[in-house]
Formats: sequence, C-alpha cells, structure tokens
Amino acid sequence: MDKKMITVTVLLSAAVAGLTALGVVKYNQPETSPEVAQVAADGSSYRTVNLSQTDYPDLTFAAESAVDAVVYVEVTVRSQQQYLDPFFQYFFGQPQQRDQKGSGSGVIIRPDGYIVTNNHVVSGATKVSVTLNNNKTYDATIVGTDPATDVALIKIDAQGLPTVELGDSDKLRLGEWVLAIGSPLGAELRGTITAGIVSAKGRSMPSNSREFKIESFIQTDAAVNPGNSGGALVNKAGQLVGINTAIVSQTGAYSGYSFAVPVNIVKKIVGDLIDFGTVRRAKLGVTMGTVTDKIAQELKLSTTSGVYIDEVVKGSAADKAGIKHGDVVIAIDSTKIATAPALQEKVNSFHPGDETTITVIRDGKQKVLTVVFSGDAEKTGTVDADGSIAFYGSKIRTAESETLERLGLKKGVEIVSVGPGKLLDAGASEGFIIQYVNDQAVSKAEDVIDIAKKSRRTIYIEGISATGKASYITFGKDE
Repeated sequence: MDKKMITVTVLLSAAVAGLTALGVVKYNQPETSPEVAQVAADGSSYRTVNLSQTDYPDLTFAAESAVDAVVYVEVTVRSQQQYLDPFFQYFFGQPQQRDQKGSGSGVIIRPDGYIVTNNHVVSGATKVSVTLNNNKTYDATIVGTDPATDVALIKIDAQGLPTVELGDSDKLRLGEWVLAIGSPLGAELRGTITAGIVSAKGRSMPSNSREFKIESFIQTDAAVNPGNSGGALVNKAGQLVGINTAIVSQTGAYSGYSFAVPVNIVKKIVGDLIDFGTVRRAKLGVTMGTVTDKIAQELKLSTTSGVYIDEVVKGSAADKAGIKHGDVVIAIDSTKIATAPALQEKVNSFHPGDETTITVIRDGKQKVLTVVFSGDAEKTGTVDADGSIAFYGSKIRTAESETLERLGLKKGVEIVSVGPGKLLDAGASEGFIIQYVNDQAVSKAEDVIDIAKKSRRTIYIEGISATGKASYITFGKDE
C-alpha cells in the first residue's frame, strides 16, 4: 500500500504487511512541586528547582506494572490481486485472493479479555490473534471500531488477565515523562519500553482524507516504530494515558514525533462499544476555526485563545442553544477550550441528549448558554423509547386527542421534534400536523412511514401548522 506524503510522512500503524505503525507515551505530575520563587537583588523574580535524589524520574514501577497488560496483535487481511492490463485477466483468469499478515499492539483494560487497539490495526481483518507477554496466544473477536478516533475494541476468551489502570489524560503536563510500550517491528520485540516527554497536547495531523476525524493527540518524543500502534502510553504511576497511534517522520521509522489518542477519549469510545455495540456521538453542529490576531482585534478580544464559530447548522444543538456566527467558545462545562481539537475532544465526551453549558464571548461579553447535544440522524422508521418514529432527521408520532381538538381535526400525525435532515430543509416545524402524504390520508405515524417508503421520487405532505395555518411540505426522496 502506498504511503501518503505530506511535508513529512504521516504513518499509521499497520493492519497489513507494508503499512506502518506508531506509538507514544506519558506520565502524571507529582502532587507537590519542587519549584520555588526567588527574588534577585535587583528586584526581578525567577524560579529555581530543588531536586533531591527522589525527585528524579524513576520509571521502573510504571514499566514493570504496565508491561504485562500490553499485547502483540497479529491480523490477517484478505486482498485481491489486481491486473492492470485486461489481457492478463484473459490469459490468467480472475484475480486471485491472498492473505496478508500485519501486526500491531493492544492494551488489556479488563481481566475478562477486553483489549483496546487502533482501528487501523484491525480494519478489514478476517482473523485476529493476540499473544500475551507470557507467550500465550488467543484468537480474538472484534467487538467494535470507531474510525473517527482510530480506536477499536477486541476481546479474547480468557479470565484473570493483567490490566493497566486508566488514568486522566487531561492532567498531563508538558514536559512530563511517559513510557511507550508495544511491539515495534514485529513479535520478536514485543513488550519493548521506550521513554520520552509530553511534547504537546491537543495536536491534529495534516491529512488529505475527507473523512470525519476527532483528533486531539498527545505528542511525545518517545521512540516508536512500525508495530507500536495500539500500544500503551503510560505515565510515571503506570496509568494508561493514551493509545499510541501515529508518528510523523521523514524516513518511515523513528526520527520524529509520535502521537497518541488521549485515554479520556478512549474511555468514552470503549464504554459505548461495550454498552451499545456502537459509538453514540454527540453533535454540536458548527463549523469552527482558529481565533487569529485579526479576528481578536475585530471582536476586541484580549487573547487568541478560544474557538471561532464560523457557521451554525440550522436546527442543530448549537442553533437551538442560541450559539451564533462570530461567537468565540472559551469553555464547555467547567473545561476551558483554547483550540478546535480541544472542543472536539470535549464534545466527544458527551452522549446525544446530554445537557451542559457553553461559555462564549459575544460583543465583548461572556455569555453562558445551555446546550442539549443531538446525535446522528436516526434511520427513517426507527422507533424511539418514547414511541416517536424517526422520519428524515425529525421525529413524528400519532397526534394526541387534545392537540387535534384544539386545531379542529379528527386525525393526523404530529412532528414532535425537528432535526437536521430533509424535513427541516423543506421548512418543517415542530407541532405541524401531517394530514396527507402523497394525497393519502394518515392517522398514525406508521402510515406516514409506509407511504413515504413506497414513494418513487417526491414526498408531498399536507397539513396544519401549530398555529392552525394550512401548509404543505415537499422534498425529494433519497435514492
């Protein structure tokens, strides 16, 4: 497979032979700081550090307590040989399928066999096997994957396995020592431990891909190589603070910096995969950018810290919360937001339906708004817990008798909520009563769904708005 070239080469860990793996690591700061403020004779201030022997980093505990929870992951991917010249196919028949081997690393997070790794390590795999640090090998099943964060969860049939404690990646500080543990360059070097410091937080990487990504990487200078992907990044206390994912290198091997998915992102993804079998991702509904010096001057901001809101999607959670174009987000809940990756990471920690506060700067003043996060539009026909049915991004249900009586109607279907989708784009509003779909009378939500499914092209809806005005809605059906 060809490696993509940017200014430098960005490498993701291998799921098949020929791909490259990466890794990163970290540790947490001690409770007390040895820093002491001093004042010079001329009145200037400076800081000194008084380091005793015990203050120097001793990473032996972290290494020994975490290494047994890091495993070697081998995958089999079935690929099909391609013939560039059609004459080859004429003479040699149909292209043949063949198996390719790839490898990476993983981290045991539960003693009953749940293992975290990277999505790109197991993506497309027909077989996954895991070898523990004690040389025992198990077949593994893929529980779920999340390409947006490059996190995957696999499981082996075993009990009483060694695990690593999950830390708090938000508490990482620049310059902290961290350890990267994984299997660089294959099975022969599994359980390899390297050390580095936290070089940066909240990093995103250049990419030509148009796929939706959530990137707020931990950057370190720990030495990682192909095969480290999916391995552990641990702090000085031996706690997992990240999953090693990528390196930026001009050579394809360790000579640059490595990146890890913060464990606080991993916790949420893994929890969703175990509890729901899929990731339930909260959506804010904005396009955003960096607060430049020019924007800061125009908005009379005292700093360039924060996230500039360029556009708000109509009907989104942000729109309903009152967020507007030109707002600068500086906090979500009690967490300060300085960059777009930080905003993405924080929003990703919520589920659809969760409520929180967002602090923005508007017209030079701070404004606190309450937002209820939405989720991906459910497939039309999906029945919610409250009995409503998803319909092109919105929710409908059989209208209650009191509502019908108020509007002087005998039957109809109510639009109870409007979300991003075709219905909203066509001008629908909450409280609208659907009476006819494609000239056919409807009395319950299931009628609307059935008629819409049978429609070949256009869906034409007639009804009464919440204010009692006769209206219609029309939109093209998905092909």
